Amino acid sequence: MSGTSYELRKAGLKVTMPRVKILELLESSDVHHMSAEDVYKALLAAGEDVGLATVYRVLTQFESAGMVERHNFEGGHSVFELSQGDHHDHMVCVDTGDVIEFFDQEIERRQREVVKARGYEMVDHSLVLYVRRIKEEKAD
Repeated sequence: MSGTSYELRKAGLKVTMPRVKILELLESSDVHHMSAEDVYKALLAAGEDVGLATVYRVLTQFESAGMVERHNFEGGHSVFELSQGDHHDHMVCVDTGDVIEFFDQEIERRQREVVKARGYEMVDHSLVLYVRRIKEEKAD
């Protein structure tokens, strides 16, 4: 049994060609945050015959199964990334749309403190920083 088939079965999903192709694409892509349209275009470029509606449906199934995480960057534009089991936060460049993953222990600690100080327990969180690269000034 291939690793992809195993992952689908482990998630309780039937092994179908569209699911296999989409999961293989997500696992092999250099881009870690892809929209459904990005996945669809990449499949088309690879000669795969998978419709856009199928891509949306499969990504939603993957999300429900915990295989991918959906993020809503850029004012509601959804992108998906494979669930890796480790927590990280994101920075999104407002000029290029690039998504940069990061983890900062101090930020994590402070968030827990803030939540606890207000009498709550954190069950999950998502931190997205919208950034712009600092332009270096040219020396005369």
